Amino acid sequence: MVEIERKYLVRETVSKHIDKVKPLHITQAYLVNEKSKSVRVRIMNDRAFLTIKSDIKNLTRSEYEYEIPVNEALSLIEVFDLKVLNKLRYKIEYHLKTWEIDVFQGKLEGLVIAEIELEKEDEKFEIPEWVDHEVTFNPTYLNANLINRL
Repeated sequence: MVEIERKYLVRETVSKHIDKVKPLHITQAYLVNEKSKSVRVRIMNDRAFLTIKSDIKNLTRSEYEYEIPVNEALSLIEVFDLKVLNKLRYKIEYHLKTWEIDVFQGKLEGLVIAEIELEKEDEKFEIPEWVDHEVTFNPTYLNANLINRL
């Protein structure tokens, strides 16, 4: 599977939009976290996933995701003593596209990132007024790098 994604920092005005939406509670950790590849375990509410991602080329990367039992995800995090990133994810529809707004918790509190997945790299889309500036090509804002700040 292919993932094409753009990332943005957001303005505080996004709060009036996410206040109306029930968030997903996300806990994630990385079994492998290298520039060219990552293997992530993620728990979203009552479901868990193991995700394998390749390096990003332009806006695109390969992604393979498999659902696993939540107790196995928790065990992987515990057995490998992994750093854990926690965030709340809000999904907002805007001009027929779904924006995912991640509100980070813990040591990353205050960081809010919006993501939009696209069908193709040059796809046109409307940018909401609460979007500040794009950080797609800034590796600082990759979750795999954010976890190193914990």
